[in-house]
Amino acid sequence: MSQANTMPVIAGQAKTEEEQQYLTFLLSGEMFAIGILNIKEIIEYGSLTEVPMMPGFIRGVINLRGSVVPVVDLSARFGRNRTEVSRRTCIVIIEVKNSDESKQDIGVMVDSVSEVLEIPRSEIEPPPAFGAKIRVDFIHGMGKVAGKFVIILNADKVLSVDELSLLGQAVGTMPELQAGVAA
Repeated sequence: MSQANTMPVIAGQAKTEEEQQYLTFLLSGEMFAIGILNIKEIIEYGSLTEVPMMPGFIRGVINLRGSVVPVVDLSARFGRNRTEVSRRTCIVIIEVKNSDESKQDIGVMVDSVSEVLEIPRSEIEPPPAFGAKIRVDFIHGMGKVAGKFVIILNADKVLSVDELSLLGQAVGTMPELQAGVAA
């Protein structure tokens, strides 16, 4: 009887530990993280096809084993400069949920991938109410790692397929935005 009661607790502990693992990466010298459960794979940057009339933060699409996957420049998505491609630049394939609960793969262009870290829940603070360099709804929390903060992103918000498609439609219908994307 004691063992039967122990099994669900052990299984629950394993799931909790998985949820505390994050892939960390650099963008313009800043450390960010995304929950490892959202990550499908990391690939070398390349073979990108540009798509006309897209917002500036959508760098193009890639063919991933026969599927078309959009690639978002995360730095540009945050309103910063576009990522300069280097030998360490890579694309992180992330699975996000759409508003209809279906799932979509989206590639995220980052300067470099660092490591997978376990951050205990007790070391995660809520997002700041102001002063962040990116939208507050993009931030899941601030993880404390070795005395420094790592910005833990909310992948479903940052890469909201619905919001990205609305922005793409806006660019397609507004000449002043089209000119800004071309610049």
